[in-house]
Amino acid sequence: MKKKVLIGEFITESNANVPVKNEITAYDIAFGGELIEKMQVGDIFEAAGIEIIPSIYAVSGSSGVIKRHTFDYIEACFINAVEEHRDEIDGIYLMLHGASEVEGLGSGDHHILKAIRKRVGAYIPITVACDPHGNLCQEYVEAATVIRSYRESPHTDARATKRKMAALICELVNHRQNIHAVYRKLPLILGGEQSVSADEPVSSINRYMDQLEQDPRILSCSWHVGYIRHDTDVAGCGIVVVPATEADQAYAETIADQLAAYVWDRRHEFHYTGRTAQPDEALKLALDDPGKPVVITDSGDNTTSGAMGWNTVILRQVLAVKGLKKSFLFASICDPEAWKQLDPLAPGTRTRITLGVGYDALSAGVDLEVCVKSKGEIIRLVSLGTTAHHKVFGACVVVNIVGTPVDVIVANHRQSYANAIQFEKAGVDWTDYDVTVVKQGYIFPELKEKAAFYVMSLTAGATLQDTAHIPFKRIQRPMFPIDQI
Repeated sequence: MKKKVLIGEFITESNANVPVKNEITAYDIAFGGELIEKMQVGDIFEAAGIEIIPSIYAVSGSSGVIKRHTFDYIEACFINAVEEHRDEIDGIYLMLHGASEVEGLGSGDHHILKAIRKRVGAYIPITVACDPHGNLCQEYVEAATVIRSYRESPHTDARATKRKMAALICELVNHRQNIHAVYRKLPLILGGEQSVSADEPVSSINRYMDQLEQDPRILSCSWHVGYIRHDTDVAGCGIVVVPATEADQAYAETIADQLAAYVWDRRHEFHYTGRTAQPDEALKLALDDPGKPVVITDSGDNTTSGAMGWNTVILRQVLAVKGLKKSFLFASICDPEAWKQLDPLAPGTRTRITLGVGYDALSAGVDLEVCVKSKGEIIRLVSLGTTAHHKVFGACVVVNIVGTPVDVIVANHRQSYANAIQFEKAGVDWTDYDVTVVKQGYIFPELKEKAAFYVMSLTAGATLQDTAHIPFKRIQRPMFPIDQI
């Protein structure tokens, strides 16, 4: 009789600093064969001769806290699948991001895993792939057999890690081991922009974990950066080490202590990767640099971490520059009302708009005369099977601010522009401009590769970078660098 593994995926980054809640309409939902295709692991189970039991694939972009009724539906799909097949399940593979927050409940990831473990009992093997920018706690780690995060930031190894955990559950199903993940919490809180893997100390931490995993007594090691965009008692860095066999459990405890100490001893080395500067200095650096193209990342309005992408701070900075000579592209500014006004207009049409939703001082409206240049789609790259596709999430209009060398992609949906095809679908080539401003923190690889110079502007906003000045109330204390320990 074929062995059976239940699989499912839940991805949400919940930023409590934005004025929206995540509804079910924000999710890409899939079941059955479509779920298997989107999770990109079907071939692994087929090769192992294991039958897949699909539960639910529920993936949203970074946004606000999840509405309770939305989460209840998603969790019910996981639980219903478990209960329907409880007597058939030999193992479980899950992709759980780790950065969700549900109104009135806390971590959705933690809640799902603990609910599943309660129903299947203590011994069914469960492997979990996750994003390093997610939070852990003792009970959550203990509910899994293996938890393993990606190593790289940006997450170039995401697919490989997911497939590694899928392959591992196949191994554990066929060769059961009474093993338990070992967890160590560190009093260290970091943002993603301080933990880029191409830079130190993260590159050394990753090499050290690779070295530790060469030991046949250690099945897996991972370092979890944590997530800082909502206030929670489970925030902070974590270490997970998994023994290869039951006999190696005590040894895994020792290795976990060593890995925790290795990271902790390097706490003073974490820093922003690349050039960073306060907004005025960042703009000056971009204007003074002789190269082209230059990229400024608006880190306080980083849509990849849930910000709204509607702040006009840097736009107002640029428009205040006297005798501006360099050409600028803003990709993008999200303002559905301004887009609605522009969308019916033909290219070449001039009109007056107020750009900026006016939610707060950061998103204050700017009165502009603009000329419509092009119209396009807002897309995001998604993976389907082994192939990358793009999915349309909204629409945009590219305008020139009359009398200036400044173009703006006015969008009806927030989106970070990280790939050439996104600019192409909007109707522009970002490399034609002297300076491009994007709604990111750390710069994404494709932009970084082509940029002559880039700088992260330490702007205010929903994704404030300075963790020492975020007003946390629920986190463990003392906590470095908020506390100098």
